[in-house]
Amino acid sequence: MSRIVPAEWSPHRAMWLGFPSHAELWEENLTAAQQEAADLARALAGPGGERVRLLVDGEDAEVAARALLGDTPVEIVRGLFGDIWLRDTGPIYIKEGLTDVLATGFRFNGWGGKYLLEHDDSVAEQIAAASGTPLERHPAVLEGGAVDHDGLGGVLTTRQCLLNANRNGWSEEEAEGVLRQTLGAKRLIWLDEGLVNDHTDGHIDNLARFVAPGVVALPVATGADDPNGEVYEAAASALAAAGPALQTVRIASPGRVEADGAPVPASHMNFVIGNGAVVMPTYTALGDNRASELALETLRSLFPERAVIGLPSRALLTGGGSFHCITQHEPVRWAE
Repeated sequence: MSRIVPAEWSPHRAMWLGFPSHAELWEENLTAAQQEAADLARALAGPGGERVRLLVDGEDAEVAARALLGDTPVEIVRGLFGDIWLRDTGPIYIKEGLTDVLATGFRFNGWGGKYLLEHDDSVAEQIAAASGTPLERHPAVLEGGAVDHDGLGGVLTTRQCLLNANRNGWSEEEAEGVLRQTLGAKRLIWLDEGLVNDHTDGHIDNLARFVAPGVVALPVATGADDPNGEVYEAAASALAAAGPALQTVRIASPGRVEADGAPVPASHMNFVIGNGAVVMPTYTALGDNRASELALETLRSLFPERAVIGLPSRALLTGGGSFHCITQHEPVRWAE
């Protein structure tokens, strides 16, 4: 029976979103990170018209979320998790044959053993149960942010992550076999390295994203000191070599963004595609960074039927990710 991962621009039944809930993890950034997550929820639920289901852990987090959201129509769901990166800890939803939606749950090992937090390995079960979706468990290690889908069986990924010895130690052939069996992948498009200092070991959703069948968005360096200029150009070469059926659209990168004197993996590619809105992270105030304005203009040309919104994500970035990392889309059922 054929199976496929629907493209993110396909209709959603809901968008799941993690809410920063643990003061011991976020420390002085907790309040700002909660504000950024709430702003994302509002943008998706308001202009986007999305059903947003916000996963919170604990009474204090629920109180904070309700205060920030006010009367915004967002569903708050209590759960247990270590941190908010639902793209990686949550299930990947698939459609199989002409029947219904399944949730696939892969093994989560804290991005190669770097961050092992209590309950993160149970998030897929929690979200699948809350969405009323059967869960299909797989023993392989795979994070949702490591793979991007065009809805037709095309998958973008990086060798740095998928072939890493700290995950499964796969060869390309082994990875392709597992993704074919579990996610219905028909063609893997391999890029090499992800962003500099990305603790996920090169997740694709910080580097390159499908924006339509056969169309991939990829950053272009901003400024001579952009730490990822060589990474972007190597990815562009790999995409060009993948054949004429693949079109690449270049989007301005944020340029060099630092924390404690070192570059951090800030990316405009970590946008979320909702039913009615595309929300792109920014790392400086809009109007202060021409690169963010240019990136938003390009995304508006790619998604003319959706509201394209830029929102700050600097506090979330202190935890290692951004908007796409804290979300997981749940597709509509065949009958809906």
